[in-house]
Amino acid sequence: MGSIPNELGRLTSLGRFVIAGNKLSGMVPSSIYNISSIYYIIVTENQLHGELPKDVGITLPNLETFAGGVNKFTGNIPVSLSNASRLRQLDFAENGLTGKLPAEHFGSLQSLSRLNFDDNRLGSGKTGDLSSLSFLANCTNLEVLSFSRNRFGGELPESISNLSTKLRIFTMGGNLIHGSIPIGIANLVNLTSLGMEQNYFGGSLPDAIGKLQKLQGLYLNLNKFSGPIPSSLGNLTSVTRLFMEGNRFEGSIPPSLGNCQSLLMFNLSSNRLSGTIPKEVIGLSSLSICLSMSNNFLTGSLPSEVGELVNLSELDVSGNNLSGEIPVTLGSCTSLVSLHLEGNAFEGRIPETLTKLRGLEEIDVSRNHLSGKIPEFLGKFRALKQLNLSYNDFESALPEEGIFSNASGVSVHGNNKLCGGIPELLLPVCSRKKPQSSQGLLSPKVVIPITCALAFIALSCFIAACKMVKRSRGTSPSDEDWKSGVSYLELAQSTNGFSLDNLIGSGSFGSVYRGVLSSNGMVVAVKVLNLQQEEASKSFTDECNALRSIRHRNLLKIITACSSIDNQGNEFKSLVSEFMENGSLDPWLHPRDDEESQSKRLSLIQRLNVAIDVASALDYLHHDCETCIVHCDLKPSNVLLDEDMVAHVGDFGLARFLLEASNNPTKTQTMSVGLKGSIGYIPPEYGMGGQVSILGDVYSYGILLLEMFTGKRPTDDMFKDGLSIHQFTAMACPDHVMDIVEPSLLLETDDENDEDDDDDNKYGNRIEERPVAGYKDPGPVKAKRLEECLDSLMQIGLSCSATSPRDRMSMDVVVNKMNAIRDSYLNLRRGRRRRLKSTR
Repeated sequence: MGSIPNELGRLTSLGRFVIAGNKLSGMVPSSIYNISSIYYIIVTENQLHGELPKDVGITLPNLETFAGGVNKFTGNIPVSLSNASRLRQLDFAENGLTGKLPAEHFGSLQSLSRLNFDDNRLGSGKTGDLSSLSFLANCTNLEVLSFSRNRFGGELPESISNLSTKLRIFTMGGNLIHGSIPIGIANLVNLTSLGMEQNYFGGSLPDAIGKLQKLQGLYLNLNKFSGPIPSSLGNLTSVTRLFMEGNRFEGSIPPSLGNCQSLLMFNLSSNRLSGTIPKEVIGLSSLSICLSMSNNFLTGSLPSEVGELVNLSELDVSGNNLSGEIPVTLGSCTSLVSLHLEGNAFEGRIPETLTKLRGLEEIDVSRNHLSGKIPEFLGKFRALKQLNLSYNDFESALPEEGIFSNASGVSVHGNNKLCGGIPELLLPVCSRKKPQSSQGLLSPKVVIPITCALAFIALSCFIAACKMVKRSRGTSPSDEDWKSGVSYLELAQSTNGFSLDNLIGSGSFGSVYRGVLSSNGMVVAVKVLNLQQEEASKSFTDECNALRSIRHRNLLKIITACSSIDNQGNEFKSLVSEFMENGSLDPWLHPRDDEESQSKRLSLIQRLNVAIDVASALDYLHHDCETCIVHCDLKPSNVLLDEDMVAHVGDFGLARFLLEASNNPTKTQTMSVGLKGSIGYIPPEYGMGGQVSILGDVYSYGILLLEMFTGKRPTDDMFKDGLSIHQFTAMACPDHVMDIVEPSLLLETDDENDEDDDDDNKYGNRIEERPVAGYKDPGPVKAKRLEECLDSLMQIGLSCSATSPRDRMSMDVVVNKMNAIRDSYLNLRRGRRRRLKSTR
């Protein structure tokens, strides 16, 4: 908050100026731009305004990084930046910059690797706006070239074929560009992301794009491309996102696209495609997010290979001419959230196999020729929010439970043979006919034996239920090593009726409350599961199974579990664990703006200790348990800190047991469909239908490690257009590692706590070190070892988060390397302290 003090301009030897993400307003003081020693400026994610000085490249000749994205800067891009010959990164995305692109002046910047002006107002919308791109051919180290969502007009020049072959990201989407994509784009062989969406490109798509075999994202949507889809796109075996919707493509869908076995999202909607759906494409098991072929002219049946899409969330083939029955194999797509089949000519019944699709939130089968009864299982889908059955030939009584009890969530118009249902649907009352042989069925010879049998069965069920309830109240599903005897009533009393004042936090499957047990005064954390969530009960069972037999100082200790009935007669399940005084790791890494949160800052040693604790916990789960356990949801909010800042890994609701022989180093298992994890931490192979393995946890740990020392979430807004926290770190290491670390780590001094040298072994070399409010010159020795320490940590994070599982190191190796880094850092620090004491 506030503005940048003008007095900072007095720091005449300043090299790095980083104030990112502080909600600062006003202008950058002109005095800052006069500190000629500055080589690194990052002022991103603030509310700064004003124009960039025209002479900034002259007054700051040593600039290497100049970034001011997500602000309110206006005016032109300074031509003088061409004078900063060492400039590597120039990034002012999401501002209000105007005028032309002075690329002809930037051709002399031999070190330039990133040029990003997405989301500005550059260009005039006229021919010639992009002609200067040809001058960037001299920038032989260029990796990122991004000008999406500006006002550039004209055509994309042929000269782009001469751009650096190191170019990874090239985005021009959301402009006013027309013409065709130059064939020479095939020369950019290292492209991983090509964004040409939402322009006026036309003509045929060049076959040459199929030569860009490293592409992961191809965005061609919302243009005027026509002609057939090139079969050469099947060569893009690394592509994960392929968007071609909103064009004029015609002809059939090439079966060769079935070779794109890394695809997660594929959209061909709103084109002029015809013919049948290739089984090679509909059966791409890697698709896990979206497959849309809607609003074309596709014919034939929906191939049975659709059942291969076991990880897919959204399927949309609406608005075509598809016919035949809905394939029974569709019931295998158990991850579906949205299903759109409307506007076709499907016939027959809704198959009973769809009863497995319990995660569906949206179903539309309207405007088809479906018939028969509406399946009652649709009313049991708890997640279902919208159901459209209109304009078919369904008959008989409409169910009334679940979605059918919500008139705003269900549509049944145009089904003249339907009756019943809730009054709001205005269907006719169903006629009631007496069964022809009712007298025979109701005779005493039949009624009496049936009544006796039912009474016996009911009594048996009642006795069994009583035993189960008695056994479950306040008891743990584990063996005698868990404490038992905690009832629902005691948990309710301990948390003041689960009041908001006692609420610690909430997650995907429930809420956590602070409680004090009346029996012994113990402070505990009570995790109450939200059983309305489809997978909550399974999560409870999985967590109990995972925790009942494992013990480790860095795993959250579960005291007991309660499976009972609450005061309203509803099912109640909870886990009671140790209370962690310092909460989760997340607010320590990303404190809020308030003063109390800002005081939560972790020192380098504290971060190292926590990272080692987490690594030790995973090493135990992977290699020391009788049955190997994969956590599957490692992230900061699932790492809890006790009063001594010792880390404990918790929340085993997604954990999986691997039953293979212990001598298998990778320990893999076919992935459960219900496995979700958390965005940003999920290993890429899981999203492509891969297998659960301990190396999946290693990936999550690697991302967590990078997050701990850069201070950036993997879901940060800066990570887009193909840039990830892994790539962000890799680009900076090793020469610029100090430029990307969490800024508070650069403020530390080890002159304090000098008397604590003998206490370092209290928790295995665990020492507490607090950052000071001001900056002290660390001296070249400390700065060097700090940089070496951070670089070593980043390298471990990069290795663990490698895209290929086989490139990741195992957790036992990680633990050894992390301990060695900490020991080395502490030994150097103790040596410096001794030298300081000897001079006092």
